[in-house]
Amino acid sequence: MDVIGQGHTDHNLSDDELRRIVASAASRIDPSGKRILAIIPDQTRCCPLPATLRRLHEVISPQAKCLDFLIALGTHPPMSEEQIDKLVGVEPGRRAKVFGKSRFFNHEWKNLDALTKIGTLAADHIDEITGGLFAMDIDVTINKRILEYDVVLVVGPVFPHEVVGFSGGSKYFFPGVSGPELLNFFHWLGAVITNPKIIGSKHTPVRKTLEAAADMLRVETFAFCMVVAGEGRLAGMYFGPVSRAWSAAADLSDRIHINYVEKPFASVLSCAPQMYEDLWTGGKCMYKLECVVADGGELIIYAPHISEVSITHGKVIEAVGYHTRDYFMAQWDKFRHYPWGVLAHSTQVRGIGAYVDGVERPRIQVTLATAIPARLCRKINLGYRDPASIDVAEWQNRQAESRLHVPNAGERLYKLKNPPDWQRFK
Repeated sequence: MDVIGQGHTDHNLSDDELRRIVASAASRIDPSGKRILAIIPDQTRCCPLPATLRRLHEVISPQAKCLDFLIALGTHPPMSEEQIDKLVGVEPGRRAKVFGKSRFFNHEWKNLDALTKIGTLAADHIDEITGGLFAMDIDVTINKRILEYDVVLVVGPVFPHEVVGFSGGSKYFFPGVSGPELLNFFHWLGAVITNPKIIGSKHTPVRKTLEAAADMLRVETFAFCMVVAGEGRLAGMYFGPVSRAWSAAADLSDRIHINYVEKPFASVLSCAPQMYEDLWTGGKCMYKLECVVADGGELIIYAPHISEVSITHGKVIEAVGYHTRDYFMAQWDKFRHYPWGVLAHSTQVRGIGAYVDGVERPRIQVTLATAIPARLCRKINLGYRDPASIDVAEWQNRQAESRLHVPNAGERLYKLKNPPDWQRFK
């Protein structure tokens, strides 16, 4: 099946264009009498989800036996009914007025009863995919609801991503609605390769791993892949087989979501939007900017609203702290029993560096200007600044060659025009 859709770098899709894409996609799906499940993002992904889901419901629901929605939480906390209403753009308690009998489900990544095994990625296959970095069997588990439907639709945006290269596509299956085994493995694989080399690269070993796992699904799958410009505006939408729709969206994302700069900055103020509720998600403010911080420089995550390290993984992160990849790899026997996904997050927030003769030497300083107390910042090996001591307006008004202010950080990637080798993916 060919990919259908449109994308623009200089203006947004109109509502009529969106309607035409959805209507054309529906004719290809042929929803008559079918049970259809749409996998959608949670509140930590910026996109015009309410308008898109309304178009889907208008076109598909009258013909389908059912149209339900599964929220791709990964390891994020479950959403309340009120939060789901807000996510899909309806007034509290009035979801049925817009979406009829459609049901909305939270993914449950730790509930074994909610998961089912669909296969195993064999050690020799993993060895081939990763170029010899790993050779181990990995069970592939996924939310069992998926197998109750005739057609599964991925509906979500595509951005540069620190683990996979570009988000979206099969990532909505893994880790979006998967179990922990593959989730932990491929996050650590991305961390071993490192964020600067992975992020913004289209073809990566991590992406190959996800695609290999997705090939095990024995259900018809398609994707509506969105590309979002500033403030959630829709710049592009592509529909087709999951990997092909994702590929088209990633190409457009590459053109509109990456800022290239001439020189690195000694100091960066990375301002987190409200949709990041803890450092687990707010860490994106580091991932997207690490490449343009000068050696020995400082990146400040400015988020006065963030008061928790991680709603889900806080205790584990407090136990291991934030460290470079080399710190963990030099002491692997000590840390290998912790969840690998948490270790990956740790390295991506702390950034690259070295560990020599028992001394850790991060390349840059990462400082939190949040509601996380100074004591806890020190415990987890990050710097602290009182957010009240930072004059954001002064940063905005006095930009200089040596420093950079980034509002609403976390989705747009900053890279050097002529990157050093440690940023090049080969």
